Amino acid sequence: MKLDYHLMRFEWAGGDDKIGPAVAKIGRLADEVGINTLSVMDHFFQMEAMAPAELPMLEGYTALGFIAGITERLRLRLLVGGVTYRHPGLLAKTVTTLDVLSGGRAEFGIGAAWYEREHKGLGVPFPPIAERFEQLEEALQIALQMWSGKVAPYEGKHFQLAETLCQPLPVSKPRPRIMIGGGGEKKTLRLVAQYADACNFFGGPEEVAHKIEILRGHCDRLGRDIREIEVTALLRDTSGLSVDEVVRAAEALGKTGVETVAVSSEPGDPIAKLETVFGPAVAKIAAIEAKAL
Repeated sequence: MKLDYHLMRFEWAGGDDKIGPAVAKIGRLADEVGINTLSVMDHFFQMEAMAPAELPMLEGYTALGFIAGITERLRLRLLVGGVTYRHPGLLAKTVTTLDVLSGGRAEFGIGAAWYEREHKGLGVPFPPIAERFEQLEEALQIALQMWSGKVAPYEGKHFQLAETLCQPLPVSKPRPRIMIGGGGEKKTLRLVAQYADACNFFGGPEEVAHKIEILRGHCDRLGRDIREIEVTALLRDTSGLSVDEVVRAAEALGKTGVETVAVSSEPGDPIAKLETVFGPAVAKIAAIEAKAL
């Protein structure tokens, strides 16, 4: 079992000019305590379901590049990127750059996008959901073609590329790991089974177990071993949880087939939570697993 950390809010830093130093401290601390992957959201406005849209939000890949420069071991990804926000050829180049400069620590998190207000607010096209899923599959195909080293045209319904030139190629071998976010049972999990190295679910053990069985069905139909896909799950609200409670929640999800649990300090102070809860939880999970061996 691995523990990831998902950074979702920034207003706790105490001012716009304090966000940079605070994020730097989080990155270094997460690296030190053994967090496996640090992720940030791919939003331009804060999510209204969580907090006012006007609260601070950072552009995801810029934030990951900043964190990459001050860490050594930590893996980095968006949880997850919206396919509508960046042309897929430029997106693949962005992920490649992060991977090269971080020494092979970038992961490619992507999904169909959903937050209509920020699309309209910043003038980003927001097509119907069926079209967004078509774009998502084409973006995955484009990234795979670019990372294969094959320089050739790509002719899709939504995207056309004259030459998929990508130099330098990613440092990760054979390429950056792909995470497809979301739990849609017909489209999203079919794409996970076909293209992804990892997926991410929300909810308790029963709901996650159900999603895993749906994913298993898609894998069986495609002839893929589900064990090739890392199943991750996000614990959204960890406020007030002790070290032991985080460990127990991770163990309960682990029994369903989850390999990695992502935690978030929302709505609290992430530095304090990393120091007092998540860091010790990483150590305790490692000790439990070592004893089991």
